[in-house]
Amino acid sequence: MTRRGVQWLSAGADDPEMCRARWADDPRQPYALATGRLFDVVVVNLRLGTEVFEQMERREMALGPVAVDRAAQQAGFFLPTNSRSRFERCLARETSTSPPYRYMEHGSFIVVPGPMPLATDRHQWLRAPIRRPETSPLRTACLAVMLAATAELIARADHYNEQYPSAAAMWAEENEETVDHAR
Repeated sequence: MTRRGVQWLSAGADDPEMCRARWADDPRQPYALATGRLFDVVVVNLRLGTEVFEQMERREMALGPVAVDRAAQQAGFFLPTNSRSRFERCLARETSTSPPYRYMEHGSFIVVPGPMPLATDRHQWLRAPIRRPETSPLRTACLAVMLAATAELIARADHYNEQYPSAAAMWAEENEETVDHAR
């Protein structure tokens, strides 16, 4: 995380100076920040969150900071403040059964990793803030679209063995269809 990232993130604290002083003493130290001041956060389970993150990075989609809590098995995607209605509208356009998520805004707190967590720390950054993130509505829409698509992908992968208990069964069914079409 850069100095500008620390400045932006710590501005969300009740006492930004105390937050920066704590991080100066121990840059691994997590800190509780209020959501709804500088950012909102969408929290999903870690499996879904890491896959959404990887898909968005691979496709170079608009993406802000992303933090994980390994012990709680959760990932948090930072969005511009007051993005809830846009996020929910975009998600509703993509799926009729949205994946489980928690939208954190005014009145909530999130524990964020320090600026320099280690790989073994409970709280880590998948993507640390390097500066004040752009407040583009595109980030919100991209997250909603990829969240719906990735949840569907994971659900299909999880149920794959119910339809095809083995690779041999899939091959046999495919081979049978090919023979039927040839007749």
